[in-house]
Amino acid sequence: MLTALPTAVLTAVRVAVVAVGDELLLGDVINGNLGWLGRALADAGVPVIRGFEVGDAVHEIVAVLRTALEVADAVVVTGGLGPTSDDRTRDALAQVAGVGLHRDAELQRGVAAWYAGRGREAPLNVWVQADVPDGARSIANPVGTAPGIALEIDGRAVYAVPGVPAELHGMVTSTIAPELRARAGSPPPLVTRQLRVAILGESLVAERLAPLEADLGEPGGQGGGVQLSYLASPGEVRVRFTGLEVDTLDRLRDRAEELLGDVVSGRDSETLPATVLRLLTASGATVAVAESLTGGALASALVDVPGSSEAFRGGVVAYATELKAELLGVDPALLAAGGPVQSEVAVAMARGVRGRLAATYGLATTGVAGPNAVDGVPAGTAYVAVSGPGGLERAVRLELPGGRDRVRRLVVIHALDLLRGLLIREQSV
Repeated sequence: MLTALPTAVLTAVRVAVVAVGDELLLGDVINGNLGWLGRALADAGVPVIRGFEVGDAVHEIVAVLRTALEVADAVVVTGGLGPTSDDRTRDALAQVAGVGLHRDAELQRGVAAWYAGRGREAPLNVWVQADVPDGARSIANPVGTAPGIALEIDGRAVYAVPGVPAELHGMVTSTIAPELRARAGSPPPLVTRQLRVAILGESLVAERLAPLEADLGEPGGQGGGVQLSYLASPGEVRVRFTGLEVDTLDRLRDRAEELLGDVVSGRDSETLPATVLRLLTASGATVAVAESLTGGALASALVDVPGSSEAFRGGVVAYATELKAELLGVDPALLAAGGPVQSEVAVAMARGVRGRLAATYGLATTGVAGPNAVDGVPAGTAYVAVSGPGGLERAVRLELPGGRDRVRRLVVIHALDLLRGLLIREQSV
C-alpha cells in the first residue's frame, strides 16, 4: 500500500464489523461476510476500517462491541440473532446500550405469519427473535424469521443482522448501506481496478512494478490519492488500485499491465479460467481436459465461468492408472515402464482427450498430490500438458510445496496458465 486515500473519504464514517459465532473461531465456518460487507460498504462510500470476530459468550460480545465503538462511528454486527440458546447478540446489545429488552408484538405477528405461510406451527423458542433492545428499531428480513436491529449508542449507529449470507445481503443492501451513506453525507464510492497475475511470485510482481510505485510515491505524482495493494494467494497475485477517479485508475492499471507483460492472467473481475475461455472463444477454438490428481477440479474451474459451454467440450477423470490407457489411449507399455507421473504420459493424456472429445486443444494433469510419495515419486510432483493443432504438444514438470489441497489447486492454475500462454502467443502471430 502506497499513498493514502483522501482523509475526508476515510474518516467521514468509520465502520467496524463484528462477526459473532463460536464456529468462526473454531474454523468450522470461514467468515465470508466480512469480505462481502467490505466490498458493499466501500461501494457505498463508507469503507470498513476494522473487523472483529468473537464467540457466543455474552461478556465477550459486550467487550468487543465496546472496543468497536471506541474506534468507529458505526458498527455492523453479524450473527447471533437466531432462536437458539447460543444466539446472544440481542442481550449483548442491550447491555452495551444500558437498556432492557422488550418483546415487540408486531415482530411476533411477523414471525407467526412466516410459519403459518408455510403450513408450520412456530416452535416456542422462535419468539425470542421478536425481542428488541429498548429504543431500537427492527430491520425487515424478507428471507428469514430473524429481523435485524438498529440503534444508537453514544451517538454511534449500531446495526445487527443475521449471519446467514442471504439474509445479511438483503438487509445491508436495502437499509444499512443507504443509511450509512446518508450519514456520511453521500460521499463518492471507492472504485477499484485490478490485474491478476498467475504463477509469478509477489516479490517479482512488485519488482516489475517498481517504476509505477516510484511515481505513485512522489508528492503530486500521477497516482495521487490512490492505494496500491498486492493481494497474494496460492498461485496468484492480484494487483489492486483503489481510489476515486476512474480515469486515473484505468490509466494506472493499463500502465501496470504494460510493465507486467504476458504474465497478466486477468483484468478486474476476470479470472484465469475466464481469460482462457475468452481467448478460446475469440479464435473459435475449444478445449477438453484429462485429469488424474486434480480429480475434476480443472473441469470445475472452467464450468464455473458463465458461458463456458461455448469453448469447453468436457473432461475425463482417469484417476486409476489403467483408465489412462482404456479411456485416453495412453500406451500401456509407457505406463508400465515409467508409471503415470511422467511428461510423456501427460502429453498422451492431452492428445487422447483432444481426439476423443473432438476439441481443438487437450489439457492434462497427472502427478502425486500427497501427502505421501507414490511409487517413489515425491508428493507435489506433477505434470501439466497441452496438445493442439499442427502437432503442438508441450508438457511442464512441477515440484510444488504444501499440502494436498494446495498442490491440486496449483496444478489447476499451472495447467490453465500453460494454455493461456500458448493462446496469447498464437493470437499475436
